[in-house]
Amino acid sequence: MPVVLFAPFSSLVEPSFWHNLTDLKVDVLKLNDDALQVFASYTTARYIKDSKTGQDRAMSSPLRVSGESLQNEYQVPPTAIPVTGTFKNYNTIEDFKAADKRTMLNEEAEKIWDHIITKRDTSLLNRFLLVTFADLKKYKYSFWFCFPAFKAEPSWQIDEADGWKEAFETFSHEQLSSIYEQLAARQALLPYFLVKSTSASEVVIAPVEEYEGFFSQDSTSSQTVAFVDPSGKADQPGWPLRNLLAYLRAIYPSITSRLRILCWRDTQAPSSPSGWKSRSGTIYIGAGADAEDNASSPRPSAVGWERDTEGKLAAREADLSSAMDPKKLAEQAVDLNLKLMRWRILPSLDLEKVSSTKCLLLGAGTLGCYVARTLMAWGVRDITLVDSARVSFSNPVRQPLFQFEDCLGGGKPKAECAAENLKKIFPGINATGHMLSVPMPGHPISASNSKLIEQAKADVLALEKLIESHDAVFLLMDSRESRWLPTVIGAAKNKIVINAALGFDTFLVMRHGARASAVPPPTAKSTKNPRLGCYYCNDIVAPKDSLTDRSLDQMCTVTRPGLAPIASATAVELLVSVVQHPDGVFAAAPRPDIKESDEQNGGSILGSVPHQLRGSLAQFRNIPLIGAAYDKCTGCSETVVQAYETEGFDMLLKAFNDTKYLETLTGLDKLFDEGEAVLESVDWDEAEDDF
Repeated sequence: MPVVLFAPFSSLVEPSFWHNLTDLKVDVLKLNDDALQVFASYTTARYIKDSKTGQDRAMSSPLRVSGESLQNEYQVPPTAIPVTGTFKNYNTIEDFKAADKRTMLNEEAEKIWDHIITKRDTSLLNRFLLVTFADLKKYKYSFWFCFPAFKAEPSWQIDEADGWKEAFETFSHEQLSSIYEQLAARQALLPYFLVKSTSASEVVIAPVEEYEGFFSQDSTSSQTVAFVDPSGKADQPGWPLRNLLAYLRAIYPSITSRLRILCWRDTQAPSSPSGWKSRSGTIYIGAGADAEDNASSPRPSAVGWERDTEGKLAAREADLSSAMDPKKLAEQAVDLNLKLMRWRILPSLDLEKVSSTKCLLLGAGTLGCYVARTLMAWGVRDITLVDSARVSFSNPVRQPLFQFEDCLGGGKPKAECAAENLKKIFPGINATGHMLSVPMPGHPISASNSKLIEQAKADVLALEKLIESHDAVFLLMDSRESRWLPTVIGAAKNKIVINAALGFDTFLVMRHGARASAVPPPTAKSTKNPRLGCYYCNDIVAPKDSLTDRSLDQMCTVTRPGLAPIASATAVELLVSVVQHPDGVFAAAPRPDIKESDEQNGGSILGSVPHQLRGSLAQFRNIPLIGAAYDKCTGCSETVVQAYETEGFDMLLKAFNDTKYLETLTGLDKLFDEGEAVLESVDWDEAEDDF
């Protein structure tokens, strides 16, 4: 007699599943490789009309895994059967290959069998297993499905006289229509059900779990066991039937040695009997089958690992690198290395806080280029550059955002060119450039020249708007006085201001302290510490013109070439440490006289958050320093900030045109006069006699 052959499940993994797995692995699972619950679904076979022959061609339904398969709220259409499984993702390809597949199959089969014996229901008969390895750098995913199914001993056989035949040869058109209507009336499609003929045109259906009571008073000829069949093969019922038969033999062995099977394959009721796609057949267990209760019998052996496209028992691979949007690939790749920091080293690192920080770079030269690149490496998505110069032929070798072509024709505007090249490096960056001159103290603007006055007003207004719309401001200009105006505006708006300046073989990187009148958050731990100073807090004179009357070596940036990358990287790392600190701009600097852990001594999860770092390539060392804010500072003192807020551009114009204005405003002039008076009061001749 012919042995019943079953059409194995085939798997179909939607690309959205791999995308969601990537996010889950990087953001949630990290190094955790514990097994998880996964969901899938299947339907009846689909039929497509052949354009040449006009005949319907059947296509088996795969077990479909989608982007929602790893979510607890997984939902399927009314015409689909939901399936629960076990999912395990390995951390290395070696672990994936070395996994004991036989043991894993037996463990899943044991779960199904235990459920059959203890619960006596069919809810887990289609349980499956999915093991994967995700190469997140190359977007290649190795995977292997297992659909555990019990082997019948002896095998099931098909009635040789009839074989598998069209369902309308066994059931009337009205009976099949009744089955369709009763299934459609249920909230969820029954994967397995019983069919009992009550007349030539009527049938009744019920869940398989009601087998004994449902068929207790009926003849065998009126009894049918049915299942939703994903198979499209005429002579091979689908894989779900295997475990259904194992269930029936385990629970009802004495009355299930011979069964009429209905392979339900219809999604709609046809108008004519010949339009039904379902098939039926009578099968029986071979000689030697135990007719006693099988509930206490050992679990049958199981099979189920899926074969690859060549018919071999082997894993498969999904390569999404060529199918994904290159820009999306780049975006995920940029974030990957950062997110890997949270796997072992810094689980509490808040990358979203860093990436959402809008950064304004004043200066698109050597420092600006390196700062922009390092910010991008940290995942910052919004970068604005400001510069008034154009790209010159000396720039590309020292400034990594420019190339030779940018120098031609007089040179492209630096800020705009740098922003364009940032987008070429990473299309996901929101980079903009502004060609803008920053008015400076000691660089007079003639009151009689209305055009210059209006231009200066426009430049100041533009700078104010830029600083207002950003979270952090980098001062990366070539001169000391060019940093004054953004220092004042940054203090007024209480922004994070990071300053970087270069000497020949030394550099200074510092953060400006919070505004004196700013109110720190209630959670701030640093309110008792002195307010940190700005770039000008150690000065006893106001900033003035340092650009006029310079020789060539003073006009050009003459520094050791490796200095700018070091200073730029330090500046960005300082910003990120400030952003990660719970007090933000109010974060206290670590005190060198207190030996505590980094976080106890004013640090963040990234470690210390210093006020100033002075580095030297001559000595290859960095020195952290603290400078308290000065109440007579020409940059950040409340006197200057309030005068700016009250008088606006008029106050700024005084500072631009009169080098003594800021000294008078802050009282530095009186301090200087008092110092001179003290010196004059000393009788140096008498002092010398004491020695």
